[in-house]
Amino acid sequence: MISFRHRSGGFAAAAISLVLVHCASVSADALDDDSLNEVTVTATRTPLPVDQALASTTVITRRDIEAQQTLSLQDLFEGEAGVQISNNGGLGKASSMFLRGTNSDQVLVMIDGVRVGSATLGTTAFQYLPIDQIDRVEIVRGPLSSLYGSEAIGGVVQIFTRPPKHDGVRLQADAAAGSHSTSTIGAGVDVAKGPLYYGVAASNLTSNGYANCTGAPYVSPASPGGGCYVDDPRPDGFHDVSASAHVGYRFSSRLDVDATALRAQGGTRYAGSYTNHQSFAEQVESLAAHWMPSASLRLTAQAGQSRDDEIDTLDFVEPPGNLFDTIRNDASLQADWTIAKRQVFTVGSDYVRDTVVNDASFPVTARHVTGVFGEYQGGFGAQQITLSARHDDNSQFGGKTTGSIAWGYRLPDALRLVASYGTGFHAPSFNDLYYPYFGNPSLKPETSRSIEIGLDQDLARAGWSAHAYETRMHDLIDYNNPLFMPENTDYARIRGIELQGHVLAGPWSASLTGTWLDPRNLTSGSSNYDKLLPRRARTSGRLEVSRRWPWRLRSAARVNFAGPRYDDLANSVRLGGYTTVDLLMELSLAEHWTLQAKLANLGDRRYETALYYPQDGRNYLVSVRYRPAEH
Repeated sequence: MISFRHRSGGFAAAAISLVLVHCASVSADALDDDSLNEVTVTATRTPLPVDQALASTTVITRRDIEAQQTLSLQDLFEGEAGVQISNNGGLGKASSMFLRGTNSDQVLVMIDGVRVGSATLGTTAFQYLPIDQIDRVEIVRGPLSSLYGSEAIGGVVQIFTRPPKHDGVRLQADAAAGSHSTSTIGAGVDVAKGPLYYGVAASNLTSNGYANCTGAPYVSPASPGGGCYVDDPRPDGFHDVSASAHVGYRFSSRLDVDATALRAQGGTRYAGSYTNHQSFAEQVESLAAHWMPSASLRLTAQAGQSRDDEIDTLDFVEPPGNLFDTIRNDASLQADWTIAKRQVFTVGSDYVRDTVVNDASFPVTARHVTGVFGEYQGGFGAQQITLSARHDDNSQFGGKTTGSIAWGYRLPDALRLVASYGTGFHAPSFNDLYYPYFGNPSLKPETSRSIEIGLDQDLARAGWSAHAYETRMHDLIDYNNPLFMPENTDYARIRGIELQGHVLAGPWSASLTGTWLDPRNLTSGSSNYDKLLPRRARTSGRLEVSRRWPWRLRSAARVNFAGPRYDDLANSVRLGGYTTVDLLMELSLAEHWTLQAKLANLGDRRYETALYYPQDGRNYLVSVRYRPAEH
């Protein structure tokens, strides 16, 4: 859809997944590579070194998370290639991710292989997911509906909770304090001895926050106000208590089972006249079993559940119509077969059931989707190719078929040329379809077609990439009519260029990301024809320079920048661009102990990524961590 959506709250999304995977042992050797680079499992649904993935992929490790000294996913994602964030005023406030310029509900989000997000709103509450429980994040840019089905138009974000990594017992702990009476404390333990491994972790994050909205109160039709529609100078606090656990057992080198669980709950205050507080609970569980009946085959069974429960109140008194609970059940069967060296064939099937419990009297409270897919990954000398196709049968609107093809060619001097084409779709949410007096049950899915071409070079102490793409989206859901009823009327075209680079020179290191974006509304006959889609800056990126000093000290300077954007479809409300500078320090105090400090937004830059919702000014954070050395 072209019109943007605010996350308003109420009880929302949940999911259960059951995954049975019959797959090949896709190893570095199977793909003729001995690289020690990071591995992605999201780009192809099979383990693959990142430098072999034909899809544009970013892996953010636990070490990266700690080095950035951030307390939220929205801050972690800022400046990543192809990613822009809109935030309604600080920690715990409504946040939207625009991946390659697509809408926030056109990005599939998973945790440990389980689909998460609200089935009523169609988006994911990134602001509530606890960063202290995350081991790594994979961001795959570009259409992946041919592997995952609905929502994966802009790409897929998969979050992995902390797994065991070493034999023995590993303790870890951290604590931090900063501006706005912000504090966090967490601890965890991982145990791996023989065939059994398990671990638990917990954390608590609290912040008094700041006044998150400068909204103008409603006075008259001639002065309708905006934002939160109130003048409320009180600080808007946030608290989040989270815990995670995992346990597994290796019966043999060919068979193992493991389970993971994550829960976060708390509340956030915001300015408002109808509601001003949201209580939430985010929960995900999964159970998986892996079996390799032969050297080239592997079976995986996974079951899980994710919940996104939210309720809005006015000074803790609930107005009517604010309960939106959803449960998502899904099951998958996948078979990967290494038919020859560098030749992997995959087939599979997914089942998803969404159920909604609410007090808004939705006429339909459940739907199910069955999808079947196939994928081929092949290597021929310097060439690489990936083909995939999928068909989804949705009980609400019927069938939808998607596909993709990607090609790569290794050139001299460690250069690689890649090109791809793919289609995607996004199923309408329950709010779009069935919200009383505003839903439209005859909506069709939004669809997309994308092309991409890129050039990469990965050298011993430097690397860079440049990728250009175009996405055309049809049947976008639009609310701009007198009855405010959703309709499949809009069409958009997004063009973009992503640049990334890094270099190491002695004790110095530097990295750069840059994104140029042209997201256009091209709906024929619309008054907004040729306007930019709202809340997307045309330029954004990040530059970071760091140095390692004697005395086990590391310092860094990070510059985040974004150009101006518009807050509305008509491009009549302009939000200015901004540049912020962060200074970071990290000192190894003693074995396993680290002291960190960050001074963010050094110049006290005042800016907004959503109208009336200011971002934080100059702020600081001091952290201490205990981490065993990596072996």
